[in-house]
Amino acid sequence: LWLLLLLQVLVSCLWLGHSEVVKSFETSCPQFFFRETPPNEGLEPENPAWICQRYNNQYYFATLYDRKMRIPVYSAYIYQPGPGKRPKTWLVEPQLIGPTYPKTMEKEWTLLNRYNVSLEKISQSQAILRDYKNLTGLNRGHLNPNGHHDDYSSRVATFTLTNIVPQDEKLNGGAWNNYEQQTMIKRTQGCETTYAIVGAVPGNNYIAKGRVNKPSHLWSAACCVVDNTYIKAWAVIAENDKNQVQLLTLGELEDMLTELYGRGQVSLFDSDCPRE
Repeated sequence: LWLLLLLQVLVSCLWLGHSEVVKSFETSCPQFFFRETPPNEGLEPENPAWICQRYNNQYYFATLYDRKMRIPVYSAYIYQPGPGKRPKTWLVEPQLIGPTYPKTMEKEWTLLNRYNVSLEKISQSQAILRDYKNLTGLNRGHLNPNGHHDDYSSRVATFTLTNIVPQDEKLNGGAWNNYEQQTMIKRTQGCETTYAIVGAVPGNNYIAKGRVNKPSHLWSAACCVVDNTYIKAWAVIAENDKNQVQLLTLGELEDMLTELYGRGQVSLFDSDCPRE
């Protein structure tokens, strides 16, 4: 009997390793970070959740989520752009409700009808669709954009609300879109693998009656491996109420984020990624 119990405990521990909300990115989905090194704790919020974003039993990217602000701190992914349809389905993260829920992102409808979870319960741990209704001057801004992925499942995976922030609509459709579509294409010429991290700095304003934070800034950094001897990097930041994007070195962005977050020196990538 003891042996059986021990086996059950072992099996459940193994299963936990597959969970969506994980203990750390180093052990669960390190492949989305250059040299398997996630950003340091300089970005960590008070109540963080580490999410290996899972859809159809596959991991597509990693998100550090702020449960209190109900927005992602950052999403990290490998840049693999391709043409394709833009998905229309929005998903939420069941594991933020609790570890007994599905380990893959689901529609609100599925959780309500198949798992008998109330909308109230879903909304305690994360943003829900209702929070993004009737916005003025803002829309749903992807951190990890669907256009940076080359197959339908990986694009669908970006349509989780844990990858979304309230973004200035002019910025989202204007200068930020130019960065995502044009600058990234130019900058990644010759890159074998490009690791991207896109983040949001919490601001002083909220939507949905104070439930969801409106970031003060959006930022993005990329580390591109050209070959074994050459690695290059770049970064951008934008205020979330102006339609302009500032191009920076990785080191400049890290210094700015250190000031903006105020939680100690920020490091986004392994030290082999050039800061100059």
